[in-house]
Parts: sequence; structure tokens; C-alpha cells
Amino acid sequence: MSELTVLLVEDEAPMRRFLRVALEGQGYRLLEAETAREGLSLAASHQPDLALMDLGLPDMDGLELTKRLREWSRVPIIVLSARGQERDKIEALDAGADDYLTKPFSTGELLARMRVALRHRPQGAEADPVFRTDEWEVDFARREVTARGLRVHLTPNEFKLLAVLAQHAGKVLTHRQLLREVWGPTQAAQPHYLRVYMAQLRHKLEADPARPKHLITESGVGYRLRE
Repeated sequence: MSELTVLLVEDEAPMRRFLRVALEGQGYRLLEAETAREGLSLAASHQPDLALMDLGLPDMDGLELTKRLREWSRVPIIVLSARGQERDKIEALDAGADDYLTKPFSTGELLARMRVALRHRPQGAEADPVFRTDEWEVDFARREVTARGLRVHLTPNEFKLLAVLAQHAGKVLTHRQLLREVWGPTQAAQPHYLRVYMAQLRHKLEADPARPKHLITESGVGYRLRE
């Protein structure tokens, strides 16, 4: 296991010490973060093989951290939380977590869950936390967008829509797929949302919004981000 790196995002020092002893004793290399922002930075710079994260972080809820990480990374995520309600587990899994372990847990069970997650992790190169075109750049870890050298402010939904398109760059995404990913399944029949937000993205990112170069409409089907 000496080749495998694990990112631990946990603000409680005793829990970090416990997991440090358990994981390093099994040959894992451990990266430790006390906050969600630090965790995102370490995930972007080191691209770990697996992530363990608490939900009750001081600067951001772990669910939001999971969603942000999933905007650009396929790393397996195991949530370690004292929240044991079924609703909490469902929300974490829906946000993008691969597994959920309720505190307190045994070292043996955690290591077994990690082995399963690592066996099923996607093969191939990890996604780059920075997406680039010839005119603009999206840094998913920092949630920063620049177009032709200038910072661009995007609303949360604008950024999420752009992130989904970037995840599938070059591929056509249907109206229903985009609505489900950005606004949730209850809004899958509201295509006017997409028209409004795509127009806003083009206005902010395209040099000529009337003749977009990257954010392409596939008539009658959906949209595509041209690589």
C-alpha cells in the first residue's frame, strides 16, 4: 500500500491522530486537512487515491465539500461522521460519496471499506482541477474563472452548469441531463432555466455571445462545451 495516498479532512485532532496511526501503520501515505478549503487544495495539488472526510467541518459542510470535489475529481470518497440518520447517509451518497461510515467505527471495518473503494476506483488519469480553453480558464478547486485574463464572477448555478459541461467536454448533454445535474430531478421539465443560464454564461465567457465559440447549442437536443 506504500504507493497509495489518502486525504483525510477532519477537524478533530484526536480523530486525526487515531487515523494517522491506523493508516500509516498499514503503509498508506496520509495527507491531513483541518478545513474543507485546505482539503480541496490538497486534493488538487496531490490528487490522492482516496479521500476520507468528516461532515462537520468548521468552514464548510462536508456535503458541500463532496459536491465541489465531484465537480472535477473521481477520487473515491468515504464519509466518516457522527451523524447516523438514514437521511444523512442518503444525502452524502447523493452528493457524490462512495461510502458512509458512522462514528465510532473499528479500524478493521474502515480498512475493509477502503480496500473496496480502492478496488472500484475509476481507472485512468485523474481529472485536472483546471479546465482551459484558448480564451478562458476554470479552476474548480478555487472556484475561480478567468476569461481573456480577467476574473469573471459566476453565480453558484452558473458555475455548476459550467462544471457539468466541462466534466463532459466534447459531448452533447441533453436538456434533461443538465437540468437534473444542476437543479435536481424536480426541475427536469423546466428547459427555460437552461436558456437563461446559458445566455448568461455566454455573455460572461464568450468573446462574441451571439456567435459562441465554446458553449454550443445542439438544436433540439441540448448543449455541448467544445474542447
